[in-house]
Amino acid sequence: MGIYVSLINYTEQGIKGIKERHTAPTSMSATLEAKGIKVLSAYVTIGQYDEIHIWEAPDDETAAGLLLAWGKRGNVKTVTLKALTIDQFREIAAKLP
Repeated sequence: MGIYVSLINYTEQGIKGIKERHTAPTSMSATLEAKGIKVLSAYVTIGQYDEIHIWEAPDDETAAGLLLAWGKRGNVKTVTLKALTIDQFREIAAKLP
């Protein structure tokens, strides 16, 4: 499983429908889980980005599919980072010459 951090900004279209999207019941979690994606945490933020989501996907292809689906809707623009756990980083660092 890969961990991803998405920094999200609302588009003009996204802002226009913000109330409905954030107050209506949603089956997004069930839809994501069916694709093997798990949201670990999500925050609405004040500053450069409007939301931050930390999530897991089984592989980069699944992650890319989610990001393309978000972009296709036209409500958000994302900057996404693939994250490594500290233990993963230690394993990589231990293999350095």
